[in-house]
Amino acid sequence: MAVEYDLVVIGGGSGGLVVAGVAAALKAKVALVEKHRLGGDCLWYGCVPSKSLIRASRVAYEVKHAGRFGIYCNDPQIDFAKAIAHVQNTITTIEPHDSPERFEGLGVEVIFGDGKFIDKKTFEVNNRRLKARSFVIATGSRPATLPIPGLKQAGFITNEEVFEITERPETLAIIGGGPIGCELGQAFSRLGSKVTIIASRDRLLPKEDPEAVEVIHQQFKSEGINFLLNTKAEKIEVVDGKKYIWAGKEKIVANQILVAAGRSPNVESLNLDAAGVKVGKKGIQVNSKLQTSNSHIYACGDVLGGYQFTHVASYQANIVLKNALFLPIFKASDRVIPWATFTEPELARVGLTEQEAREKYGNDIRVVKQEYADVDRAQADGTTAGFAKIITKRNGQILGAHLVGAAAGELIHEIILAMSHNLKLSALSGIHIYPTLSEVNSKAAFAQTRQNYEQNHRLQQMLSSIFRVIRRFG
Repeated sequence: MAVEYDLVVIGGGSGGLVVAGVAAALKAKVALVEKHRLGGDCLWYGCVPSKSLIRASRVAYEVKHAGRFGIYCNDPQIDFAKAIAHVQNTITTIEPHDSPERFEGLGVEVIFGDGKFIDKKTFEVNNRRLKARSFVIATGSRPATLPIPGLKQAGFITNEEVFEITERPETLAIIGGGPIGCELGQAFSRLGSKVTIIASRDRLLPKEDPEAVEVIHQQFKSEGINFLLNTKAEKIEVVDGKKYIWAGKEKIVANQILVAAGRSPNVESLNLDAAGVKVGKKGIQVNSKLQTSNSHIYACGDVLGGYQFTHVASYQANIVLKNALFLPIFKASDRVIPWATFTEPELARVGLTEQEAREKYGNDIRVVKQEYADVDRAQADGTTAGFAKIITKRNGQILGAHLVGAAAGELIHEIILAMSHNLKLSALSGIHIYPTLSEVNSKAAFAQTRQNYEQNHRLQQMLSSIFRVIRRFG
């Protein structure tokens, strides 16, 4: 039976826009359905606004601590409303790239509306029934809600509201010690709020290397950021206009509460049962080709509930695009999935943790750790906190890397490239410009070479004998 479209893409966030834009460029007939506005969480509530606010907060921190470089700024003032204006201006500048007009110009039919599947081959929106060869679900996620007594009555904000407040909260309580909580907690603290982070785990950023997180712990303590570990918010009350949070043995007072405790996939309104699409506890279930339980319906991005990053959504979108338009033969791999948390210092990682590597490969691994303090540029910049930890097999194959320090989110890409092309750690020992922070990678590679040599006593004895013979002949 003939269909009207090659692809119907549901969701206009990072993943959906990649699929729709590239498919249209390939001359496929594409409809893009979005119930709110194009750009998704990344543009409006995530990456773009958060990094803009972080930039403003870093300037504030540098000015406040400029004295260490012999530069003194008397009583610097922070205009919080202007910092938020910088955030909104950044969004406004980037938004045209994701605008309906741009995608319509590419040949995409953009449809705004809240639709649903009515059967395995039909999606209905605005009383229109759309049929296509394939469908792509890219509806993203939203902040998870928490059943804390009194939270709803007291009022709270999430990442969807935080970038619109123009008055700095004197005290800010953050529920959640993950990337969002830590990034925004440090940013608000540097912009003048007294911040308390309530984390249910034994450390902040529990998915990161424990040694790397300890660097963040020490930095937060030095900045006066209060964080409670192994603690849950138990109840919230409002007294005389102030919010009181009972958390463990603590009673925290806050002008504002930011909830940053996970994400939930946006699937409820799609009527996925009618489409034969299975949903698990975390999100839509897919196979390695990113097909759902209905082989003509694909999914990508946050709605899967796995790696919830814009770059992962874009990577998955490219896999989906090829499989949905042509033949489903391409598979997604999570072997080289990087991410970064943009606290200061930054954390970045790719591949296995040290513990995961030991569990999988036993004694067949090597761990090399290179301190930032031993990199000359870090000394010159005064950014010596942190290190690069790289985990390899005995043969030098890179299994994972964890960087904590200045520009870690940039420096990790050299390791990502090496892993993507199955290069060994020794490949990073090539020439690096001096003095740059990127030497942390080359020094790590040299450190492993030296480590291997020091452990190879037979080679040492052989070389010693060879050089002794050569010396006899002058």
